[in-house]
Amino acid sequence: MADETAQTPEPTVPELDPVVDQGLQRIAALEKETGDLKDQLLRTLADMENLRRRTEREIADARTYAVTNFARDIVGAADNLTRAIAAVDAEARATGGEALISLVEGVELTERELMKALEKHGVSRVDPTGEKFDPNFHQAMFEVPDPSVPAGTVVQVMQIGFKIGERVLRPALVGVGRGGPKAAPAEETTQPEAPAENGRKVDKTV
Repeated sequence: MADETAQTPEPTVPELDPVVDQGLQRIAALEKETGDLKDQLLRTLADMENLRRRTEREIADARTYAVTNFARDIVGAADNLTRAIAAVDAEARATGGEALISLVEGVELTERELMKALEKHGVSRVDPTGEKFDPNFHQAMFEVPDPSVPAGTVVQVMQIGFKIGERVLRPALVGVGRGGPKAAPAEETTQPEAPAENGRKVDKTV
């Protein structure tokens, strides 16, 4: 009777043919290489998409802000036209005769045409009278005791500002009220800060 305690021999694993083993190793290597190339391709495509989007943004910004330096010079001429019109009050117009009236109307027409040209290129005025002081677009020159308005309200504009697109071209010079009720907190902005100017920050100056 066979010894029941004898262990059953383990089945032997047949050795692979060297050619088959080499082929399997080659397949595994190719699969790994394919996976690496796929990952590299996906990363390259992602980089190209990011580059495309960044280039589109830069082109759009270049189109919007290409006239920045020119516009900054032109707004000075617009100021002079506004001052010239303001210098002729209603009484002077009434007693100055047709020549003066025609001159003033010509200056007003020139001012309107100039503003239309600026607006065509994304430049617009910033007149913050009655608005809450915004250091991104306003520069405070002084404070005015005025309990009738919330503290921090612009109560006087010394010089109208200008912006180009969403950036400040020239901050409005303003007087800010104090002594009234505390104004509601302003919404946070995501505009980057520029260096302080006259004690007030002016963000995104172009």
